[in-house]
Amino acid sequence: MSSVSVLVLRAAGINCDFESLHAFETAGADRVDHIHLNEFIGGRAILDRYDILVLSGGFSYGDDISGGKVLANELVYRLMDQIDTFVGKGKLILGICNGFQVLMKMGLLPQTSPGERSQEATVFYNDSGKFECRWVHLAINERSPCVFTQNMPDSIYVPVANAEGKVVTRSAKVLCDLQVGGHVALRYMDPTKTGGDSSDVAYPWSPNGSVAAIAGLCDTTGRIFGLMPHPERFIHRTQHPSWTRRPDALEPDGLYIFQNAVTYARGS
Repeated sequence: MSSVSVLVLRAAGINCDFESLHAFETAGADRVDHIHLNEFIGGRAILDRYDILVLSGGFSYGDDISGGKVLANELVYRLMDQIDTFVGKGKLILGICNGFQVLMKMGLLPQTSPGERSQEATVFYNDSGKFECRWVHLAINERSPCVFTQNMPDSIYVPVANAEGKVVTRSAKVLCDLQVGGHVALRYMDPTKTGGDSSDVAYPWSPNGSVAAIAGLCDTTGRIFGLMPHPERFIHRTQHPSWTRRPDALEPDGLYIFQNAVTYARGS
């Protein structure tokens, strides 16, 4: 089996990078590097040396203009050749919260037509008009090709923390393509309901009002994945808000995502 190397990209305003680094170390990655964007722009570091690229949560460049837009432009205009090579070799990209916003604004997600990169969707201000910080239930789409969500429980419970978390699509056709093509890997869910329309989820179960309750998207290959919730904040059972009242066997739901990525990269 091959060793797995992970790059957690640093940039101004990103503040969940150390949590992402620790999550991949906990998931069994052999090497996790934490390197500033400028090292790649300056040619002092090379993206192709890694198997997994991680864009962590935070407020990159202060979320000037809109969430993730400045970092998205930096990557598109300064590093896109390296990213194209990286993706072309079948490697993995994970974007969490602000990183999800970046991937959407780069056109890497959702790519309903493979290889055609345009901004088909974006992440907008929450319907509540405020920063939402709470734990949410997420339903796993078993039909999705997403590498990161394979062989997981039917639902998971992880934190979310954002002010711009509402996924909206450019058109009704894009939304239809997302759902038919399996791009919707994760949805917010109401655990008090069974059956019915899984996309009809009211606040606070859907904390931001995302269309079709979308919480996470992947591209057609399933190797590029972004989500608004923070799985890196639940990789130890003691991080669960009720861990003292839960059995010792409580599984940290967020860890599945990182373990799936490491397993895939090790076998590819």
